[in-house]
Amino acid sequence: MQQPLDILERYWNFTQFRPEQEAIINAVIEGEDTFVLLPTGGGKSLCFQIPALAKPGICVVISPLIALMKDQVQQLNDKGIKAMALTSGITYSQLDTLLDNCIYGNYKFLYLSPERLQQELVQERIRQMNVNLIAVDEAHCISQWGSDFRPAYKNIAILRQLQPSVNVVALTASAKPDVVNDIIKELDFINPKIFKQSFSRPNLGYMVYHENDKYYRIETILKKYKESSIIYVRNRKSTLDLSAFLESKKISATYYHGGLPTDEKDKNMTLWLQNQKQVMVATNAFGMGIDKPDVKTVIHLNLPESIESYFQEAGRVGRNGEKAFAVILKNNSDEVLVKNQFLSVLPPVDFVKQVYRKLCNYFQISYGEGEYETFDFDFNSFCKTYNFNPVLTYNALLMLDRNSVIILSKQFKNKVSAQFIISSASLFNYLETHPNFNVIVKSILRMYGGIFDHDTKIDIAKISEKASANETVVTNTLKQLEKDEVITLNLAKTDAQVTFIEPREDDKTINRIASIIEQQNELKQQQVKAMLAYIDNDSVCKSMQLLAYFGEKDTKPCGICSVCASTQKNAKPQDIMNIKNRVIELLETGNQSSRNMISALNCSESELKSVLKLLLEHNIIAITPTNTYKLSHL
Repeated sequence: MQQPLDILERYWNFTQFRPEQEAIINAVIEGEDTFVLLPTGGGKSLCFQIPALAKPGICVVISPLIALMKDQVQQLNDKGIKAMALTSGITYSQLDTLLDNCIYGNYKFLYLSPERLQQELVQERIRQMNVNLIAVDEAHCISQWGSDFRPAYKNIAILRQLQPSVNVVALTASAKPDVVNDIIKELDFINPKIFKQSFSRPNLGYMVYHENDKYYRIETILKKYKESSIIYVRNRKSTLDLSAFLESKKISATYYHGGLPTDEKDKNMTLWLQNQKQVMVATNAFGMGIDKPDVKTVIHLNLPESIESYFQEAGRVGRNGEKAFAVILKNNSDEVLVKNQFLSVLPPVDFVKQVYRKLCNYFQISYGEGEYETFDFDFNSFCKTYNFNPVLTYNALLMLDRNSVIILSKQFKNKVSAQFIISSASLFNYLETHPNFNVIVKSILRMYGGIFDHDTKIDIAKISEKASANETVVTNTLKQLEKDEVITLNLAKTDAQVTFIEPREDDKTINRIASIIEQQNELKQQQVKAMLAYIDNDSVCKSMQLLAYFGEKDTKPCGICSVCASTQKNAKPQDIMNIKNRVIELLETGNQSSRNMISALNCSESELKSVLKLLLEHNIIAITPTNTYKLSHL
């Protein structure tokens, strides 16, 4: 068996592991069921990839994120490691062939979604494979109180029946204590090895600033810290607006959102990764799998939806260990906006039923049919057809996706097909009077032999390459040919694909998941409430607030967040001892919020901050998960 360090050096060109990685890898290689909680940037993927490479056989990886699966498979293939992902849009015969390749083709990794695991063919082939490890990525999805609960994750335990002697490693970047217990229980772990790295990031200053002019504050931050930066914004339009604003202020910026064509995403990503652009302005579609060590600032222009998502996005800063900043800019309208964005658009059960029925009608799926059929999906057209609110509808589709009714794959592409409807002789007569179309038309004829006989899918990018013409010129030529009744043309734009996982049963389908929809809506409300409590609490060290949320106790003020910096700046020599004694007396009557204490003690906010910081440092008091204070010995 190859040694883990040799594998690390051979494929990743590193000569040492990050903290905890080596111990985790050894536990996995020794056949232990292993739970891994490493914050974003901790190097989770190596914790299953290296053990799988060290032993003969194939590793089965369960992941809910198609983009991340494709990214990891591409990275492994680039290193000469055979890996594949079973994503949507694969026919039964293709699936059959791919699974045979896993059995006989010396593949090392098979990535699949929990939904794909439910297929009998997939289960039967996995039973035949020489599986050396089962890895469950984003394992918090198995818990009903995890931030992205997916019921299909509860069925992953079937792998233990298919491969009873193979150990399982579960990995996540964010899980509260009750979620950790859920994961261990649901995956049927026996005496698991548990590795939990502290969420503490001593080099990271969490800053929350109240700003009426957010753009101006961003400009001043980026001119002070000229290293690499990410700015998260609420929607696609904001990525364009803010990046244009920064460019106008001589701050180099690019942008990223889910609706961009793949080549534009890749181009903008490369500019930022290679530091040709200082700033990446992005929606939360950006960042998964990105490991850029020199990011100095992550700025949130708008409030994140949860502490979990904020911690993950903020965790992309300062991975080189140097001092870095995660900044949230807030103002008086943000609380209303975050409630409108995340709470008022939570789809009730009846609306989810309505969207599901209309989706089936839209694709003309008959009752009892549709299982594993995939369709290109123009979301805006769907909403207009049924007069649906786009945001509410999108959230309903996400709910259907999470609950394994459909798979919603976000991808931007143009689907084009054409057929020549005049004879060959007539076409060449037409070209004599339209010589500027000559090269493009002849390129199409040479590339697509049956285009006179039937409607044929064509690739505009390949046609433009063959004809040495711009893609816009090719598209305009096709439109003119259609107008002149030379061809029929189907120029459909799509920004997604929908795969139906189960046969159409209308209300019966949704009734099965109604209680889960209601519970998830309740969880979302709790998460938004926790986020608002975090940004409003200016008395407790921001790092301590985050650590308390994730269940870490006995923490100390970080000294560099916005609260600590403000306390150090404003503290004045007062009768600190007197206030300290009164705080302790007050806490003996029960837990207190800082707001209650200021009112009861009749002291200034800065005085109270200084006292609380002192009492926390000496472990006389502690912060509770709800951001109140208590005496440590109670």
